[in-house]
Amino acid sequence: MNDPQQTNDPFAAMRISEYRNLMMGRFLFIMGLRMMGTLVGWWVYELTNEPIAIGLIGLSEVIPAVPLSLYAGHIIDISEKRKLLLRGVALYLACALLLLGLSTHYTASQISHHWIAFSIYVIIFFTGIFRAFTGPSFGTMVASIVPKNILQNATTWNQGIWLSASVIGHASVGFLIAGLGNTGSLSIISLLVLIGFCFMYQLSPKPPLNEPGEKKTWDSVKEGILFVFSTKEILGALSLDLFAVLFGGAVAMIPVFAKDILQVGAIGFGWLNAASDIGSILVVVLLTLFPLRKKQGIKLLFAVGGFGLCIIVFALSKIFWLSFVVLLLSGILDGISVVIRGTILQLKTPANMRGRVMSVNSMFINSSNEFGQFESGLAAKLMNVIPSVVFGGSMTLFVVVVTWLKAPSLRKMEY
Repeated sequence: MNDPQQTNDPFAAMRISEYRNLMMGRFLFIMGLRMMGTLVGWWVYELTNEPIAIGLIGLSEVIPAVPLSLYAGHIIDISEKRKLLLRGVALYLACALLLLGLSTHYTASQISHHWIAFSIYVIIFFTGIFRAFTGPSFGTMVASIVPKNILQNATTWNQGIWLSASVIGHASVGFLIAGLGNTGSLSIISLLVLIGFCFMYQLSPKPPLNEPGEKKTWDSVKEGILFVFSTKEILGALSLDLFAVLFGGAVAMIPVFAKDILQVGAIGFGWLNAASDIGSILVVVLLTLFPLRKKQGIKLLFAVGGFGLCIIVFALSKIFWLSFVVLLLSGILDGISVVIRGTILQLKTPANMRGRVMSVNSMFINSSNEFGQFESGLAAKLMNVIPSVVFGGSMTLFVVVVTWLKAPSLRKMEY
């Protein structure tokens, strides 16, 4: 094996066999999850024909995920991380199998659309519980496997793997729905999660750096919160992401745009869902080979502002290829912000606090993504779909302007 200490080697982290197993497992797991999330949005809209029903999916997941996030961080820091990660992935697999059972013709003949949709919400609620523990565990595993001097390279690969899985998951599920229906698609999803579990099973145990009972639970949680709020670069990056995605989450309304506005069906829906992630993975590949060397803070602000402009253009577009292109561009800009934020978190967080800080990060992400999905559905109900997405993009621009003026330390940040 080549020396992984070569910091100028863009493949340094991937030369570590255990890191490769983690990334392969994460790739398959995230691809299955993104397929499941995309399919559920399409499925619920088919059952209800109500845009707000899509928003309720996000609300169902975020209700347990956000309150549990801080406690989950404490548990991660005092637990054997491999076991905790495997347990969470196994429970996700159980949820996928339950959705598979709901999707069958037999279930449809026995239960009304209303009760099927309600059951989907209940299952997604439980995935929110598991997500509170599983998501941050991946971040802590990365830092426990690779040496610190290649942590930036490992973080970029980690983001790239996540985005690659999202691309394939979003794009392929549209084709799978068109060819195999919901039941066939959920069978593929369950298989992917199972194979991902097998890769992660090969990881070595990762014992805790903090002993159970060393600190009271609330004291431990409070320590993680205070660290985030006292580290201005971390707080600024997380806050910017929180509010930008909260208001700019046009992706939640893609089923409505695909079906009713652009009228491109399941296949077009799959491509629109994949567009932003395709852009993200393209830029992450470039950033892996050519990392950002300076002025990362100001680049983060410009990237989020450009993302908001893309959302506005998407809302106003009536042409499929234009909608696809602006979503692709939004993904490029989002990929830049994801890499910068992820690198800040890994480089500025002490090893014994990674679980708690990653959980605070997860809480911000859950809040922005899932509350953003609910906000998009509610705004679409109140304003109609197109005005609601224009409003979201405009609010994203407003957040960037406020952050530029109120957070000069983030604007001037470099690493």
